[in-house]
Amino acid sequence: MQIPTSIPTRVLALIASLLIAACGGGDPGDPAATATVSGIVRAASGAAIAGASVKVGNVTVTTGADGRFELPNVPVGSAVIVASATDFDPRSQTVTLTAGSNTLDVVLTPVDRGEWGTRANLLVNNSEFALAEANGKIYVLGGYPPQMGPNRTSRTVQVYDIATDRWELGPQLPEPNNHGMAASVGGKIYLLGGQVTDDQNGATAVNTVFELDPARGTWVEKAKMPTARSGGVAIALGGKIYVAGGRVPRGNDFAAYDPAADRWEVLPDLPSQRNHITGAAINGRIHIVGGRLGNGLSPVKSDAHEVFNPQTRSWTSAAPMLRGRSGMNGVVARGCFHVWGGEAPTGMTPDHDYYDPRTDKWFSLRNMPIPIHGVVGSAFTDGLIWVTGGGTNVGGASGSLHNQTYKPAVSCE
Repeated sequence: MQIPTSIPTRVLALIASLLIAACGGGDPGDPAATATVSGIVRAASGAAIAGASVKVGNVTVTTGADGRFELPNVPVGSAVIVASATDFDPRSQTVTLTAGSNTLDVVLTPVDRGEWGTRANLLVNNSEFALAEANGKIYVLGGYPPQMGPNRTSRTVQVYDIATDRWELGPQLPEPNNHGMAASVGGKIYLLGGQVTDDQNGATAVNTVFELDPARGTWVEKAKMPTARSGGVAIALGGKIYVAGGRVPRGNDFAAYDPAADRWEVLPDLPSQRNHITGAAINGRIHIVGGRLGNGLSPVKSDAHEVFNPQTRSWTSAAPMLRGRSGMNGVVARGCFHVWGGEAPTGMTPDHDYYDPRTDKWFSLRNMPIPIHGVVGSAFTDGLIWVTGGGTNVGGASGSLHNQTYKPAVSCE
């Protein structure tokens, strides 16, 4: 059987493999010739879908508990096969059936039943900042408030109380910071690296590390990073903070900070140099995805997905993103690694995708209602992904007051 070239190859579309074993060599042009179509309908996770509907022409069957179906006495020739199931997007495909046995395995992607919403706006519109969450509060650190003028790097700290839906100003940063990286360990907030000036004023990167104990309300300087860098990502895992990537020439840098010992360890380089990236800790490993390959608003974007194993101190590759992206943000929610937003020279990136670590595959969700970029760090707490602040237009001068949320429905657990 011939597979049309128009069949989508992305995993979020219907994935079909037709293995044809002709029985008797019937002539497709013979009106008396018939075909049998059988197979399994599966979810993206690989699990069989019971009760799914599979239709060819006027013939419809329902899958059993094992996801299997069989459609007998189907006319040979071109046919449209439609599969659907509750909580999954229906998919259709045109195939050419030959007389005898035709095997069709179908993979359906879940319907995006997640909900976008909004909460109380930030106090100061902002982008190109670092964000971390601790003890039910979200900390927005520094950034580019556009109303401050050309030299607009900020020392402002904005603190959001999730329970009360209220913002307040926190202890100012010791020095201005944009494009920094932040993480939370042991209830304390850490701001690592970044820039003390904006791109129009030299973009001076720093290697400073500052710790905020919310109970005391003061920032304390800690051991400096091995290299000065900005535009990377910080990920907490096992009581340590892993900082990956950064603007050229620090795009391969990778090191871990131990807050308890106030000590840094240089680790094997990130294989693909990049900046304006995102990442997450998944099942004891560090996942780094996407990014920009040059400085400024470089049009060269990466779809790379590289994974660091702290036990073996080695990097491996995982499924690349659905497309190259930069300036996006991400977080793990219900076992899925969600990635959203970003920017390119041609405009904003509204895409919202997720990675399922069980199957090493990416899938698309609905576009975000207000695309943003320029936020490093997010939180999944109180059942919501927090998509806070960010630029709404290309470049650093479009910081917003938006405090968007997303309630995920898809689960990878």
